[in-house]
Amino acid sequence: MNSRTTGIWFVIAAAMFAFILFWEHHANGPAAAGNILPELKPAAVTGIEIFPAGAMEISATRTNGNWQLVKPVIYPAQTTAIEALLGTLQKLVPATRISAAELRAHQATEAEFGFEDPQFSITIEAGDRNWQLKVGNKTAPGDQVFLRAVGSDGAFVTDADWLRFIPRSVNDWRDTGLVDAGNACDRIVLTNGTKAPIELQRDATNHLWRMLRPLQARANSGLITEALQGLYAARVTQFVTDDPRADLAAFGLQPADLDLWLGQGTNFVAALHLGKNPTNDATQVFARREGSNMVFTTVFTTAKDPLLPWYGQVNNFRDPYLLELTAPVAEIEVHGQNRFILQRRGSNDWAVVGEKFPADAENVQQFIKFLAGLRIAEFVNDVATPPDLTAYGLAAPTNQIILRSSAGNTNAVIAQLLFGAAQTNEMFVKRADEDFIYGLALSDFNNLNALYSQSWFFRDRRIWDFDGTNVTAITLHQNGQTRQIIHNGFNQWSLAPGSQGSIEPHSIEEAAYRLGKLTAYYWLGRNVAETDTNYGLNPNNLQITVELKNGEKRTVDFGRELPTAQTALAAVTLEGERWVFIFPPVVYQFVSTYLTIPASRGGIL
Repeated sequence: MNSRTTGIWFVIAAAMFAFILFWEHHANGPAAAGNILPELKPAAVTGIEIFPAGAMEISATRTNGNWQLVKPVIYPAQTTAIEALLGTLQKLVPATRISAAELRAHQATEAEFGFEDPQFSITIEAGDRNWQLKVGNKTAPGDQVFLRAVGSDGAFVTDADWLRFIPRSVNDWRDTGLVDAGNACDRIVLTNGTKAPIELQRDATNHLWRMLRPLQARANSGLITEALQGLYAARVTQFVTDDPRADLAAFGLQPADLDLWLGQGTNFVAALHLGKNPTNDATQVFARREGSNMVFTTVFTTAKDPLLPWYGQVNNFRDPYLLELTAPVAEIEVHGQNRFILQRRGSNDWAVVGEKFPADAENVQQFIKFLAGLRIAEFVNDVATPPDLTAYGLAAPTNQIILRSSAGNTNAVIAQLLFGAAQTNEMFVKRADEDFIYGLALSDFNNLNALYSQSWFFRDRRIWDFDGTNVTAITLHQNGQTRQIIHNGFNQWSLAPGSQGSIEPHSIEEAAYRLGKLTAYYWLGRNVAETDTNYGLNPNNLQITVELKNGEKRTVDFGRELPTAQTALAAVTLEGERWVFIFPPVVYQFVSTYLTIPASRGGIL
């Protein structure tokens, strides 16, 4: 080594030694106060550029509150990622501040700090203001980094943790969503191999979806809402190409297998095009997206499963139910085996018009719920002509149900269901406000007919209501025998003179209490003969008579047992009419265990 070379290395070593002493002096000094960019307001920023060393520029601009990448490709940006970097820069404070004079005094150069060829250069624009930052080398431990704000003297040393917010490539800032979830959608047009586009629109008042094309019909609001949620949640799996000259046909995107446009009013705000599956991966599809006024050239892949509902045919997007309740029901008119009207009185009290018995509000609500749950089994005919109505038994239907939102107001119809002819597994049904003919599962119609076709089905199921403490005696008649049990006080019961057997006072007290709250499980018959064999009524069956302190008596007769339900049929007389009902199973267990007469040789027990 010659003396000249030795001299050069000596100068370099001396400079490095001086730089290290200079750095250690500041590294061990007090932290500098104040933010590096005190006037930076993230909300006012309209543009940001990142120049990673050895990579292409990443640039994004904000318009109308939305960030979009403009370099090296035009594409929607991740707003949260950009805002996170701006928020970090706003709060960034130096661990050490190095003045220009100190730099000159120690002959430190920009190259030594890494500012001559920085890791990143950052430019921020906000109106007529802009800031430029150069991110230099990391310090020897690696947990801090040199930073320079162009236009200000000196340099800074900051913690290096904030560097994780800087994108290394454009993909770090790309929006991975398929559409902008921030845009409220009330209009959808899609083509997915069907003969004609399917157009859907959400009603601004009741927020239900309707189909506008290829026919005017109620839409499947539940399916559409779930499909939109799946669309908003779906993410890009991989960005494939940004080449505007790429062969879209090779990706199945020209034409696409599915085109989906989302709109607000008359304006489309986003669109998505789905193509074929990548080779050897049927779970993914190639896709491309559009903005409100721009077609993005980027092709990417995304999972197909969350988007499957959009591949459905026309009828998949139609409402699968016969009716939707757009308003509270105040009146129900039924035409069937007999005609009757249910009317709401007050907030939730119901009456059967023309009947003297009270109505069961819970049963009425179950009726409404049953109607709202009737599913369409088949879309039979979408353009029904008068001959069609006759053929399907709908020209003069014998069964109708009308729901109204106002009692007594014939113009306040929510829905009117017309039931026609039946075939093997299907009942034809139509709404009065639609031309379509639907098929309803015959089992659903039979259940409707069995549960809700008679006015008296809606009688209040509470048979009577008295307190067990008001009971003075319980008399049992069974198989020609009689047993009377006297109530002497709480939990105090005894057999009347002439009655024999054994009793359990505590259990009888509970049985008396439950009999006082007797409620029919379900009404089965009205104006029934006392010995109607259809219900198993027989004078030898168990009869229970409860005597009250005011002298009144309450009597229930038992009919045929229902072993599988662990109960029996029973009958009571109310307002002079004989009613048959299913006895509540829980109460029947007390009756059958503690209030029956065992078989005996006769007489009074």
